[in-house]
Amino acid sequence: MATEVDIVNLALAHLGDNATVASLKPPEGSAQAEHAARFYPIARDTLLEAHGWNFATRRSSMALVTNPIAQWKYAYAVPNDCMDIIGVISPVAESDYTTRASASDSPNWGGSYSPSVSAGMYVPQPFTVETDENGTPIVFTNVENALLRYQANVTDTAKFSAQFVFTLSWHLASMLAGPVIKGEVGQAEAKRCAQMMAAFLQTAKNADLANRKIVLEHIVPWTAGR
Repeated sequence: MATEVDIVNLALAHLGDNATVASLKPPEGSAQAEHAARFYPIARDTLLEAHGWNFATRRSSMALVTNPIAQWKYAYAVPNDCMDIIGVISPVAESDYTTRASASDSPNWGGSYSPSVSAGMYVPQPFTVETDENGTPIVFTNVENALLRYQANVTDTAKFSAQFVFTLSWHLASMLAGPVIKGEVGQAEAKRCAQMMAAFLQTAKNADLANRKIVLEHIVPWTAGR
């Protein structure tokens, strides 16, 4: 399994740099280690946000908090490791991502949102995320005993997929190119690495999505409600 130091050295290898970083925490003292220690968390987190990776996808129940908004029935605390919310799930949902629409799903927005109950459509549970006066994120929804499916902020490299690691190394290389190589050559190298990252990112996404199976069901209007 790759460590943070392994990923940094792979990124430097993409740049043709012969340096071998031995430590990031703390940085060993080389210029490459100093730059990598600053840029690695940025590269990792932005790549985590680029896709709903299977290794970072989690589900969790949520604790109720005080609800100051009348338009929504429930307010929940967001898990501490949550980076991005994928969806709110009803405990009686017919699938992870969708559930049969009902009039109670709609917040009181004066008719601006109306699920097509009569058409028997399956729709995601509506929700919104806002922050309180302390900056703490809160999930508002009409789902009782809601579960949260979310993207976690995973920092343990042992949990990364191999495709993610390789893509991350190119992403980090694009950030290191400027300060390591400098000048117009460094700028050109940063652009090349970014292009390589984009190509490997698509491959990594496809491999990740291949491990999922979502069955779409269509219900025609005249069978709705049966």
